[in-house]
Amino acid sequence: MKVSRIETLACDAGWRNYHFVKVTTDKGTIGWSEYDEGFGAPGVTAVIERLSERVIGQSVGEHERIYADLCGATRPALGGVVALGMAAIENALLDAKAKSLGVPVYELLGGKIRDRLRVYWSHCATWRINHPTHYPPAITDLAGVKAIGREVREKGYTALKTNIFSYEAGGKNPRGWRPGFGVPFAPERNVDRKVLRDLVMHLEALREGAGPDVDILLDLNFNARTEGYLEILRAIAHLDLFWVEIDIRNPEALGLIRRQSPHPISSCETLLGLREFLPYFREQAVDVAIVDVPWNGAWQSMKIAAAAEAHEINVAPHNFYGHLCTMMNAHFAAAVPNLRIVETDIDRIAWDAEVFTSVPNIVDGYLVMPDTPGWGIEPNEEGIRAHPPKDRAGLLSYGRKG
Repeated sequence: MKVSRIETLACDAGWRNYHFVKVTTDKGTIGWSEYDEGFGAPGVTAVIERLSERVIGQSVGEHERIYADLCGATRPALGGVVALGMAAIENALLDAKAKSLGVPVYELLGGKIRDRLRVYWSHCATWRINHPTHYPPAITDLAGVKAIGREVREKGYTALKTNIFSYEAGGKNPRGWRPGFGVPFAPERNVDRKVLRDLVMHLEALREGAGPDVDILLDLNFNARTEGYLEILRAIAHLDLFWVEIDIRNPEALGLIRRQSPHPISSCETLLGLREFLPYFREQAVDVAIVDVPWNGAWQSMKIAAAAEAHEINVAPHNFYGHLCTMMNAHFAAAVPNLRIVETDIDRIAWDAEVFTSVPNIVDGYLVMPDTPGWGIEPNEEGIRAHPPKDRAGLLSYGRKG
């Protein structure tokens, strides 16, 4: 069974766009994957379209050989959007291969270890604060933060993750504090006393709403430097947190932070390929390595997870995209032995269900793995056409001047 055609599709997803690869074979089997251009990675579509020329006519089942061939063809510029394009193609090939064999993708990854995956409610309060038009109801004060914490518990979820916010007087009008992403523009990324006070206030409000039995995860992203991260960790040392997530490009700096942290440290969600992960593993810089399966490819992600296992480190998938990405990450999570927890967004845009043939089955805070061939979810082309993509979307457009 050979690849006869590779197409890219996109649709409106609120503040960003969703992107998909469709691989058609000479036997009529179709493989799908979802990828992303909005998380600081413009141009992935162009990469996929250019790389596809080398994939047409190749055997779907030989995805490792195809990946090696694409590595050779792009070696001077490996990584970045090139790596993302290769991963998108690999993931679509895996879907087509699994469908041709009549098995779920996890069977290609060694078979599932678990039938259910514990998930956490990601961007809890974050989406309703930052993008209230797309994720109602809007949160405008600490009472709203407490309310969503209570909602997490009442809906049966056992964990949530949130971010950093700046509040006006009286705990009013929260706004995302993301200097690492240019909002506000503060390239020095210093952490002042108000940031620390507001963060503690925000976390305490979530805890009050969620109660004592819901795990709280905190994502600091790229929003500080080593000094600032240590200041934050000292300020929140008294709080009960599942992990603190830190993005940093220096494994030695993260190792220093981890050794002084009262909380477990997770990181690595923006790394690409095993070579980029290894310095963090050798440094013992993380308690949990976050692997982005859409960015790395499920087959390559299994290699990363195996290396993490050898260093006594658990993994967790990075997942804040559409429902197909959730299932791509879920098949990886079902197959790896060293899984910690699975990320997913519960707040969704209004037309999400129109864009996919089904949605992940989450029961009592656990994603139940399907036994259908492939990923178990496909994009709905009619729904995609009904919501054409925006010209400007994602991080590059959010918060821009003019």
